[in-house]
Amino acid sequence: MGKSASGKDSLYRRLFECKELDMKPLVTYTTRPIRAGETEGVEYHFTDIAGMKALEAKGLIIESRVYHTVHGDWYYFTADDGSIDIRNSNYMMITTPEAFSKLRAYYGKDTVHPIYIEVEDGIRLSRALERERLQKEPKYKEMCRRFLADSEDFSEENLQAAGIDKRFYNTDMDSCLKEIKEWILSV
Repeated sequence: MGKSASGKDSLYRRLFECKELDMKPLVTYTTRPIRAGETEGVEYHFTDIAGMKALEAKGLIIESRVYHTVHGDWYYFTADDGSIDIRNSNYMMITTPEAFSKLRAYYGKDTVHPIYIEVEDGIRLSRALERERLQKEPKYKEMCRRFLADSEDFSEENLQAAGIDKRFYNTDMDSCLKEIKEWILSV
């Protein structure tokens, strides 16, 4: 977990390259449009409202969040769709403190552990702007909305309420990766 442009996606990908961790991705769902460079079933399962409602009707949604963006409501959610074998595999996913709390309640405190990535806001804003400029159709208003919303989603109160006390500072990607890897192997 971490605010937008904290480097969590890059760290996430690199952690999967560490074979000794034996991690599998826990791929969540979203109704937002796919971005350039994303692949269905890799970053997310991309669906629409009808697809989300169908999973909800079957009682398969563990947690969900809605973001009221400048482009409309975008939903993000985790579903117990049969692809998760928590007893026999180790999973990693990118999520929020709110979703983490619900996943921990669903799967158990001894099973779900947080990895929180932190970066100074000025660096994050610069990274986010750089990333958005690379998009075919940059969405700067949405980038700003996300940046501001992260202050609330990842507030100290929310982090404490979710039981997230360990932080990994991503000022240097390689050092941060090493620290996270060592921590995972110790839990």
